[in-house]
Amino acid sequence: MIENALILAAGKGTRMWPLTEDIPKPLLPISGIPIIKRQIDELKKVGVKKLYILIGYQMNEISDYIDKTETEIEVNYIIQEKQKGTGHAVKMAENKIKGSFYCLNGDIIINAKNLKKINSCKDMAMMVTTVDDGSNFGAVKQKNGYLVSIIEKGKSGKCKINAGIFIFNESIFNAIDNTKKSIRGEYELTDALELVSNQIEVIEFEGEWKDIGNPWDLISANENYIDNNKEEINGKIEDNVIVNGNIVLGKGSIIKSGTYIEGNVWIGENCVIGPNAYLRKGTVLCGTNKIGAFSEIKNSIFLEGAKAPHHNYVGDSIIGQNSNLGSGTKIANLRFDKRTIEVKHKGKKIDSGRRKLGAIIGSNVNTGINASINAGTILGNYTKIGPNALVSGTYESKSTIT
Repeated sequence: MIENALILAAGKGTRMWPLTEDIPKPLLPISGIPIIKRQIDELKKVGVKKLYILIGYQMNEISDYIDKTETEIEVNYIIQEKQKGTGHAVKMAENKIKGSFYCLNGDIIINAKNLKKINSCKDMAMMVTTVDDGSNFGAVKQKNGYLVSIIEKGKSGKCKINAGIFIFNESIFNAIDNTKKSIRGEYELTDALELVSNQIEVIEFEGEWKDIGNPWDLISANENYIDNNKEEINGKIEDNVIVNGNIVLGKGSIIKSGTYIEGNVWIGENCVIGPNAYLRKGTVLCGTNKIGAFSEIKNSIFLEGAKAPHHNYVGDSIIGQNSNLGSGTKIANLRFDKRTIEVKHKGKKIDSGRRKLGAIIGSNVNTGINASINAGTILGNYTKIGPNALVSGTYESKSTIT
């Protein structure tokens, strides 16, 4: 049994902008629970006793969250002050972890079933999965069950890719020592893996693999997890509330009269829903949220403090911390031609692959009454939208739209 694990959680998560301006990527929620907490829970199931978490960007937020969370695993932090590549990140654990250990990218969803499967290997190992387009991943070539090479972000079309789940022993550190800086000026873990490829067993991931690479991936992952909710009621439900589906209702939260809940939803602590609100399947309220009279929320994530207080429609969207939608603000989530929705993100036009996608809204965004936000819109933090404005496209933080 492998009792040690390393989670790589030091990166900035720039592709998750604008969400990661204020929240480190490992703390983004999947069905109300941060990614890193879900990873820890699965590691605990397979007998991990000692966990090392590599932190750097917004390190205090991560350590503060972990320190106040019951993990039942000994947690140690390794600080990477400068991000010099994935190889350098793993190298930071040298002389701290002894023997074999799990190594996980901090932005993937894992489960105990696959952790047990990779643990059956004889040597070191990496998990692979098949995707329809490997252009954003490391495409893996294997022979007789062992690694041959990894093409980093160089192969489009259907292929097997690096799934970000490994088992290493201390020989990985020597391999990293023998790598040179890549074109990007970083020490790449993939280069080190190729140096010891004859020791790296390739194990197929079972089930649906999910990489949280872009903001809308958070919505897709949430869709997969929401069905696993077990009902838990710790708040108050007034009379004349209809609930069709399992709900999680946190302490201090209240669902007011006339509210209709359809499908599984997750409601954190100190939320107010209603009166006469409509929550549809996939809704996640992370805490201190307000969904008010005649607002309809469908398959959307409201980060802590976000509000839709009056006559709002929000579909397939993420609303950032402490953002507020003015009365009558509506967010579209479907094109007239029903094609998948393209977004402009980090200067590039990207096909989200989703037929339904509303808006990705950063923190502390405010909209005026009757504002209309088009499908695929991205709003940076502290953006202000005036009354009756029609908003479409991508806007940097602190924008004003009238």
